[in-house]
Amino acid sequence: MTQFANDHLRKAVREQYGKVAESDNSDCGNSATSCCDESSSDAKTTSMKLGYSNTDVCEVPDGANMGLGCGNPKAIASLKPGETVLDLGSGGGFDCFLAVREVGESGQVIGVDMTHEMLSKARKNAADAGYGNVDFRLGEIENLPVADSSVDVIISNCVINLSPEKAKVFRESLRVLKPGGRLAISDVVATAELPEKFKNDMALFTGCMSGASSIKAIETMLKDAGFDEIAIKPKDESRDFIRNWVPDSKIEDYVVSATIEAIKPKA
Repeated sequence: MTQFANDHLRKAVREQYGKVAESDNSDCGNSATSCCDESSSDAKTTSMKLGYSNTDVCEVPDGANMGLGCGNPKAIASLKPGETVLDLGSGGGFDCFLAVREVGESGQVIGVDMTHEMLSKARKNAADAGYGNVDFRLGEIENLPVADSSVDVIISNCVINLSPEKAKVFRESLRVLKPGGRLAISDVVATAELPEKFKNDMALFTGCMSGASSIKAIETMLKDAGFDEIAIKPKDESRDFIRNWVPDSKIEDYVVSATIEAIKPKA
């Protein structure tokens, strides 16, 4: 794929989620497909279906949780006090604010997002809630504005599938992780070859579906980047909510939510 084509895809994603950020609604924000369960107008309910607790959804700043995502990366991240956490595609800051609770005042959380509207929303949420150790940065996940070997844990929720250069995302992830650092993400993966009509549907791409890579392809990209202890676990039960993203399309026969974990070698 050419750089022009990659930039075209990024522009489409940026525009889609800019609209979501500017919407007054708490969920997808419009009728276009996106990474959430559009059958519910309640972002809290949607997030609890994805594995978040009632405490999680009730103790973040208003507006941080927009019902986006396909899982709960915090549940597999095993965050510890004092750690530095990086969230790829941080949106309104939902997962960042949950991570702050885990790492405490001695830790730091960095959110990176390429959408200006999302970044503004997240920064306002942080300021309103008085968080001092959360830093939201503008940038692309293929070119992270983060120093080498400076992060303990990388989390992400239904974002890397939106990248047209996933191998580059994983190489960048390895670069910024400290030796022994870990990757703990939730994302959509392909379990079968997508029909051409799905691959060519931009709404399905910006909706976290047609850009999904196979489990084997993700494993290969992670290995090539230099990661060890790779574990990708598809969640078949996620087909129930994926079905609602595009009703009657049978998209759930081709993609599923999964947890993706890996470790940067210590030496």
